[in-house]
Amino acid sequence: MPCLNMSDPPSHPQEKLPDPLVDVAARCVSCGLCLPRCPTYRKTLNEADSPRGRIVLMQGVLEQRIPANERFLAHIDLCLACRACESVCPNNVEYGRLINGVRGVVEKTRQRSLWQLMGRRVLMDGVATKPAMLRLVGGVLRTCQAMLGQAGWLMRSPLAQIATRLPRLRPQPIWKAIYPAAGKERGEVGLFLGCVARVLDVETLTASIFVLNRLGYTVHVPSRQGCCGAMHAGLGEPEKVSEFEEQNLRAFAGMNLEAVISTATGCGAALKNYPQDFAGRVKDISEFLGEAEGWESAEIEPLAEKLVVHEPCLMRNVLHCQGKPYDLLHRIPGAEVVPLAGNDQCCGAAGTYFLTQPEMAASLLADKIEAVKASGAQILATSNIGCAMHLAAGLKASGIELEVVHPITLLARQMGFQNDKN
Repeated sequence: MPCLNMSDPPSHPQEKLPDPLVDVAARCVSCGLCLPRCPTYRKTLNEADSPRGRIVLMQGVLEQRIPANERFLAHIDLCLACRACESVCPNNVEYGRLINGVRGVVEKTRQRSLWQLMGRRVLMDGVATKPAMLRLVGGVLRTCQAMLGQAGWLMRSPLAQIATRLPRLRPQPIWKAIYPAAGKERGEVGLFLGCVARVLDVETLTASIFVLNRLGYTVHVPSRQGCCGAMHAGLGEPEKVSEFEEQNLRAFAGMNLEAVISTATGCGAALKNYPQDFAGRVKDISEFLGEAEGWESAEIEPLAEKLVVHEPCLMRNVLHCQGKPYDLLHRIPGAEVVPLAGNDQCCGAAGTYFLTQPEMAASLLADKIEAVKASGAQILATSNIGCAMHLAAGLKASGIELEVVHPITLLARQMGFQNDKN
């Protein structure tokens, strides 16, 4: 079990934590079924890096028996919050709620340098969650990508280094409020754009609108929607999460929608934590299209390629719809669709984890790269933009020429979708 020196004095005064978190932690019976499912435990074989061990540590902090010092934070920070442990827990411990809740409390008294605080505020609050700033930064990065190889000085700039690691950025559209159904209307849905995805994953968003329209669904894209709050939840900032929740609830209020569609599993999982009358309508794009009507009239061109499917953690462990992308891809005539080996383990992207825990993220990514190599596939399909970018960067660094694409984008292409014309 975790080995912290219980006699260590607290590094700072601790607050009395909410009783609900104590109750969540108390549900763990320390059976150990979670250990083989935990990516970090499998790498370190350290009990303190397992869900069971972390729960013991968090209980100690919640009950003020041990300090939330650097040794404690090291084990908590290493957690990916992939929630694979929840899928095998016999007592239904809400580990995701617990880890984010504890992170939120210890963050209030955590010691960070001025540069860390400034960087976090600029990146998270000044850029990532501001659509106008994202559009500006996206435009600059897209220009850098277009100029790479033409200007030697540019290749040495920090922006160029970022641009080379990103997928090819598409022109950013001015999103319309409504995209009418093509032909007879079967229903109306809302599309959640997210924050980073509206710059880095334009193709997936526009492909989703394309397919939905052709199946007879009118798509609403509220202009005042914002970030889902997932990144801030993982960083222990529940107040920010509440702000984004209120913003999005207002943006979609008053609309008679059959579903609110998410194209990124991280956003979808975050939206599922909203009030039930909203959360109950949230569906991943693959999940919704698996139940949608109109396929009998859809024309889909064949694709004689082998497709390997990566299953994002939150799709498996929270949304529980990991089979839906396969159903979509099986609609493509001639395509051979196979799962990526090791889909029960995280790729290491995990929101901002690949930035804050680069060594563990790289180790987990290396396993995925080897699995992709062994698959012999020509295309890798995944339903999360963070995973897609992480995997694509790893493949590129390994010299592997293989496209990483969202399942809906691949299907849309076979239905006639051309992103540059949408």
